[in-house]
Amino acid sequence: MTVVSAIVLLGVLIFVHELGHFLFAKAMGVKVMKFSLGFGPRVVGKKYGETEYLISSVPLGGYVKMLGEEKGDQVPEEDRVRAFNFQPVWKRTLIVLFGPLFNIFFAAIVLFFVFLAGIPTLLPEVGEVVPDSPAARAGLVKGDRVIEINGKPIRKWEEMTGIIHKSPERKLRVTIRREGGTLDYEVIPERKESPNIFGEKREIGIIGIRPSGNTYVEKEGLSGAFIQAVTRTWDISVLTVVSIGKLMQRTIPVETIGGPILIFQMAGQQAAQGPLSFFVFMSLISINLGILNLLPIPILDGGHILFLGIEAVRRRPMSEKVIMVANKLGLAIIVTLIVFAFYNDIMRLLTGKMIP
Repeated sequence: MTVVSAIVLLGVLIFVHELGHFLFAKAMGVKVMKFSLGFGPRVVGKKYGETEYLISSVPLGGYVKMLGEEKGDQVPEEDRVRAFNFQPVWKRTLIVLFGPLFNIFFAAIVLFFVFLAGIPTLLPEVGEVVPDSPAARAGLVKGDRVIEINGKPIRKWEEMTGIIHKSPERKLRVTIRREGGTLDYEVIPERKESPNIFGEKREIGIIGIRPSGNTYVEKEGLSGAFIQAVTRTWDISVLTVVSIGKLMQRTIPVETIGGPILIFQMAGQQAAQGPLSFFVFMSLISINLGILNLLPIPILDGGHILFLGIEAVRRRPMSEKVIMVANKLGLAIIVTLIVFAFYNDIMRLLTGKMIP
């Protein structure tokens, strides 16, 4: 199950990424010679029209081969109108850009259908009250269902905790449902220092309750699913960019970097929990793939876009020698990251430790 899930996950995301390049190359009138899932020697392939469609032996990526894409390609005069390197900068930029963007768009589409289908959501129901906590002193007990805070209706656990965390040492009027009736309590969250998702210290309010674990399926209509999908895609994209910055600042430990082995493991775990979890995980990885490919590192799409931007400013292409040196440097960076990610994955397998 783990292997099959990972192959499906990576195969779909690679296909979506290369499809973005392929479709926009066609839209810009550029001749596409090959569309390959994977690198290296061909496993299977068939030519339709002017394009050969391939599955290659190394499944960690894919490529779209366009006419005149490489600097040294010899392109007959009559074919230059359809050659990549003879296109205006804006056309080449769109072709390069829409690979990563297709990954991000695809994630939004997946999340749209996830919200339509409905996702399990924690009820704002008390499962445990910490002794001598603000909740215990106020009179809350196990089984209480929070329905309002300061007059604002509460439907899910995260709505409740969002208000409480933002209200340290501020009086809250909490309305709960108990045994068919409703009761009002005044609770003052105590101030506590707690790490955020990046491990940075922050002060929040807590009242000392834990969830019961009971859930309901929250479904959205068409407009609601669209808004939620776009919002979540944007939030995850921003979080990914911020996380990259935090990694560079060493706020997030480098041990959290994972590679293909970790993706294989997590794909299997999410698939075992059901299709919904798997598709949510797929959308998360798709966004990460799109954002990472936009980094301005030579050999990545972001590096190509950087070169094209410089070409647009200078009004002439960069020299082949500079591009070659930059690509070697970019390749060295990517290989180093891949090796480091594999090292982290292997160490986690050997030690049994999870990501910090």
